[in-house]
Amino acid sequence: MRSAHSPTAPTTPPDFLRLTGHPVRWQLLSELAHSDRQVRELTALIGQRQSLTSYHLGQLRAGGLVTMRRSSADKRDAYYSLDLAACRALLMQAGAALHPGLQLIPATPLPPADGPDRPSSQPMVRVLFLCTGNSSRSQMAEAILRRMGGSRAEVFSAGSDPKPIHPDAVRVLRERGLDLNGHRPKHLSEFVEQRFDHVISLCDRVREVCPEFPGAPETAHWSLPDPAAEDTDHERGYPAFVRTADELTTRIQFLLYSIDHALAGATRP
Repeated sequence: MRSAHSPTAPTTPPDFLRLTGHPVRWQLLSELAHSDRQVRELTALIGQRQSLTSYHLGQLRAGGLVTMRRSSADKRDAYYSLDLAACRALLMQAGAALHPGLQLIPATPLPPADGPDRPSSQPMVRVLFLCTGNSSRSQMAEAILRRMGGSRAEVFSAGSDPKPIHPDAVRVLRERGLDLNGHRPKHLSEFVEQRFDHVISLCDRVREVCPEFPGAPETAHWSLPDPAAEDTDHERGYPAFVRTADELTTRIQFLLYSIDHALAGATRP
């Protein structure tokens, strides 16, 4: 005898599956999972009309998967970003809605490995963060990844127009147990002849002038507003540094998932 359906069973799939199941929206999500993008870039990458691209981006924004903000380099442009943490939460909810056994558990990055504990066969990944002043965003990203990545990541930061490290960047990291003593602002010209595995721009302006680096590194853009530009008063402006540090921590965590996956493939016999 066939059992009746549960009266509490959902009659429609979760919105997350509806949103991500459309081929164009899946293409957009796939591109944004790698890097923040402008509409014209996404239009070229997915091979669709700009009006159609914008329509589907609007659907993804309404669904809480994608955010948009105006470029600090040119206010006529806008950057779209994929909220990976929101995607993870909604995907977990979608699985659990079908069956409790499909409740997903987030992947955990490998714990930092230091000194002799690091496998000798494991290659070290070199990462360079860039912003205009190398005074806030890129310095914070360097310190956060160095802590979270341990010895599997060699991390650097630089800027196109270096300025002294902002005291609120020092403060927000100190409150998280990170010390910027010994750090200094550096011009990106110090690194143009070096090889990196990842080069990540954090500033819309520096993206426009970013040089090509040898070895064809993986490049990505994280369009983060300058926390120092929100308010010149330290106490009123400090929350912007907290938000920036939080967003960098989340993005770097997802970067580490990718790095761990690549390292596992590189060391697999």
